[in-house]
Amino acid sequence: MRQLKNPLLVFAVLIACFSFWVGCQTSQPPAVIQPVGATLQPSPNAPRIAFVASRLLEEFHYSQHPLDTELSKKFFDEYVDSLDPRHEHFLQSDLEEFSTYRTNLDKLTTGNGQNLANLKPAFVIYERYAERFQQHVAYANELLAQDKFKFNSDEKILLDRRKEPFPKNLEEAKSLWRQRLRYEYLMEKLAKEISETNGLFTVKLPAGSATNITATLAKRYRGQLHNGTNWDSDKVLAAYLNSLAHAYDPHSDYFSAPKAQDFSMQMNLSLFGIGAKLQSDEDGYCTIKELVPGGPAKKSKLIKLEDRIVAVAQAGKPPVDVVDMDLEKIVQLIRGPKNTEVRLTISPAEDRTLRREIKLVRDEIKLEDSEAKAKIIEQPNGQRLGIISLPSFYAPVDLGSGRATPKYTSQDTAKLLKKLKQENVSGVILDLRYNPGGSLEEAVKFTGLFIKDGPVVLARNPDGQVMVDSDPDPTQQYDGPLVVLVNRFSASASEIAAAALQDYGRAIVIGDISTHGKGTVQNLNPLKPFVWPANNNASNDPGTIKITIRKFYRVSGASTQFKGVVPDLILPDTLNHSTYAGESALDNALPWDTIQPVNYDKYGLVEPYLAQLKARSDARIATNVDYSYVKQDIDQYLKFQMEKTAPLNENASIKERERVALQNKARDKERNARPDDGAKHYEITLQNAGLSGLPAPLPESKKAESATVKTPGTNSVTNVDLNTDTNIISADTSSKPEATKPGPGSDPMLDESLQILTDYITLLNQPNKVAVKQ
Repeated sequence: MRQLKNPLLVFAVLIACFSFWVGCQTSQPPAVIQPVGATLQPSPNAPRIAFVASRLLEEFHYSQHPLDTELSKKFFDEYVDSLDPRHEHFLQSDLEEFSTYRTNLDKLTTGNGQNLANLKPAFVIYERYAERFQQHVAYANELLAQDKFKFNSDEKILLDRRKEPFPKNLEEAKSLWRQRLRYEYLMEKLAKEISETNGLFTVKLPAGSATNITATLAKRYRGQLHNGTNWDSDKVLAAYLNSLAHAYDPHSDYFSAPKAQDFSMQMNLSLFGIGAKLQSDEDGYCTIKELVPGGPAKKSKLIKLEDRIVAVAQAGKPPVDVVDMDLEKIVQLIRGPKNTEVRLTISPAEDRTLRREIKLVRDEIKLEDSEAKAKIIEQPNGQRLGIISLPSFYAPVDLGSGRATPKYTSQDTAKLLKKLKQENVSGVILDLRYNPGGSLEEAVKFTGLFIKDGPVVLARNPDGQVMVDSDPDPTQQYDGPLVVLVNRFSASASEIAAAALQDYGRAIVIGDISTHGKGTVQNLNPLKPFVWPANNNASNDPGTIKITIRKFYRVSGASTQFKGVVPDLILPDTLNHSTYAGESALDNALPWDTIQPVNYDKYGLVEPYLAQLKARSDARIATNVDYSYVKQDIDQYLKFQMEKTAPLNENASIKERERVALQNKARDKERNARPDDGAKHYEITLQNAGLSGLPAPLPESKKAESATVKTPGTNSVTNVDLNTDTNIISADTSSKPEATKPGPGSDPMLDESLQILTDYITLLNQPNKVAVKQ
C-alpha cells in the first residue's frame, strides 16, 4: 500500500466514521442542540420486534446458543460500549445501578412467555448516557469560557480508552472531559498556523484565533450533543438490537428499514434519489454539500451547493418541515422509486430569507467509483502487465430500495479481462486490497474465470452439514500468470477468492501478514412477516435481522474465519503490526477450525517458483528506498501503539509535527527527483473496455493515483448475496472498521507485486519448467 505520511494515521483509520449513500449521500456532522425532553418510550411495535429478533437469533445463529445469562452479560456490555465507546461518560456507579439488567436481559428480552420484550433497560440506560453527555458538554462550555489553555506541562492523553475502566465518579469523568477538550484545543491551535523558517516550525496565531478556536469547539460540542442525545425511540431500539446481535458475533446485525435499503444500494452500486450529498449543519438545517453529475438535482440547475432543504413534499401531498429533523429521516422522505416526483422547499445560499419550491423527478444514480476497473502498464521493453482493481463483490439485491440496473462483479471482470487479453498483457494482478467482501455467488463465479470447473468454497451448517459451492464452467476466461494482492482489510468474499486461487496453485497471493479473517455466512431476515403484514409504507417497516448461520471453509478444509488467508509472499507493511485490524481484534468473533477437505485439481503453477521469487523480492526490498520509508513508518507506529498516548505539550507537539513534515518533505523531494521509469499507464474502465485500441496514456502525475483502490464514501457494510429471494444469505464485514484508501503517491506493495509478476512470467517461460498440473 502507499505509505501514509504519518504512521499514526493507521490508528486513526481504525476508529474513523464514514458517510454513506442512502438515496442521497449523507453525513451527520454537528446540528442544533435539543435538550433531552420527556422520557422516551418504545413504539407500539418495538416490544414485538425485539422479541422476534431475539428468538430468530436463538433459533438460527451458527452457535445455537440460547439467550441466557452468559449472553445477557455480553448484550449489556455491547450496548454500553456502543453508546460510550471511549468509556468516558457512564460512571461506575451508573453501571452498578444497572447491574441487575446485566444478568437479566435474557429474560426481559425473550418476554417470559408473553412474546413481547421488556425494553425498559434500553431506554433507561440511554437516558442516563444522554444525561452524562449533557453534563460533559456543559462542563466543556464552562472550560471554554474560563480556561486559558496553556500547554507547557508533561501531561499526556490516552487516545484509546476502549478497554479502560469507566470513571469512578463525576470528578474523574470531568478530568477525562477536560483532558479531551484540551487535546482538541491544541489540535485546533496547531492547525491554525504552523510556519516554517530555516527548517524550524513555530506557531504564530493571528489575532483573534483563540476566540475562533473557542467558537469552533463550542459549535462542535453543540453538534455532538444533538447527535448523541436527540435520538427517537426507533434509534434507541436499533442500537439496542444491534448490541444483542453483536453479543452473538460481530457480523450479526439489526438493520432498521433505512439501513436495509443502504445495504441494497451498496450491493447494487446504484441508488434512487436526486443525486446529492446532504449534511446536517450546526443550526439543524439539511444542507446540499455535493451534486452528482447527471443526477436530477444537478441537471435541474435550480439547486446549488450550500442551499438548504427546509421542507420535502411528495407528489400531491403537502410539504413536511424538515428543520431539526434527523438526517436519516430526511433522506427517507427524499428517496423514492424512479420516475416519481419529489418537491423540495429550498432556502438559497445567497439569501436565507427566501423560500423556493423545486420539483424533481427521482432517477437512478450509478456508483461507478465502486465498479471493477483495470489498468495496463506497458514497460519500455514492450511487455504489458494488467491490473484489475476490485473494491467489492457486488450483485443485485432488493431490500426496498427499488430495482436498480443489474451489476455483476463476475461479468464486469470478464469484460475487463477480455480487454486485457486483446491488448496482449503477459500477466495480471487482481488487487483485492481494502475489498470488504460482497456476493458469495459472485466470488465463486469470479474465481471460475481463472480455473477450470471445481469446488471453490465450503460452508458448514450448525448441524455439521457441509455444502460445496463450485464453478461448473470448464472454460477459463484467463489462464495466464496471475497474482492476487491482499491486505488486512481484504475480507469475506475477497478471502474466499484469494484462498481458492491459492489452494489450486493458480495464483501467487501477495500482501500483508494475513487477510481480515471474516469467514462466516449471514442470512438476512426481514421482520415484516413476524410483526405485521408486509406493505409498502416504509414507516411501518420493522427492519431486518442479519444472522450468522454458517462458516466458510477453503477447499483444503481450513476455515478463513479468524486467521484469514496467509499470503505466499508477505511484504512489509504497517498494518502487519496493528493490533486493531482483523477479525481477532473484534469482540465475540467465532473461532478458527478445520473440516474434511474436498477433492480438487492442483495446478502446481506457484509452489515450484516461490523460493526463487521470495529470494529476488527480499533482495529488492532490502535496497528499495520506498521500503526503507515503510520500515521507518513501522518503527514509528510500533512506538505509538505501545504508548497509546499523545502529549498535551505545545512544544512537544510542534516538534513531532516538525519531524513528520521534514520527513515527508525529504521523501517527496527524493521521489520527485527519480527519473521517469519510461512505463506507460493506460486506465481501462467498463465504459472504454469495449472500444478498440487503448485510451491516451496517463500523465506521470496520475500513474500512482490510478493504481490505488478507491471506493466512494460509504459505511463499512458490504454484504454478500447468495440467493435472490427474501431469504438472502450474506457474508460481510459490517463490524470491521473501514480503512482509508491510498491516495496519490507511491504504492510500494503494488510496485513490488509488479516486479514479482515479471519474475514469475520469466520463470514460467524458462525451458524445462515444472509441469503445470499435479
